Amino acid sequence: MKPYFLNSMDDSELRRWVQRHGRTEFARSGGPGGQNVNKVSTKVTLRLPIAELPVDEARTARVRHVLGSRITEADELLIQCTETRSQRRNREIAEERAVELLRHALRRPRPRRPTRRPRGAEEERLRRKKHRGEKKRRRRDPDL
Repeated sequence: MKPYFLNSMDDSELRRWVQRHGRTEFARSGGPGGQNVNKVSTKVTLRLPIAELPVDEARTARVRHVLGSRITEADELLIQCTETRSQRRNREIAEERAVELLRHALRRPRPRRPTRRPRGAEEERLRRKKHRGEKKRRRRDPDL
């Protein structure tokens, strides 16, 4: 079983893990930017292998569940950034997003505490229901 250290890690350690295990690809960005867009590959795609996360299987499953729409068939977390004209800054933004997404996905959800509807609300619901039924009954044909 993998050690679960992401909860005790600070963001800099998690960022180092992302930098070590992430695979970065570059492509040309679309949108405004003039000639720069046509010449420079500033779009950053960061791929992080989910299977290599240093967490136990239950937390890995939670990451897959929470970030499911961002995970590829190759079991990689996919993050793209085209915000700036700078490849370096786009890479930093993608890494920041990865850290934030992993932090969010690994956070244990608070258990739901079931609540009861107040008695007054239940009585009001039943009163309105009876009133609505009475209104519909009065609309009927008297022969029925």
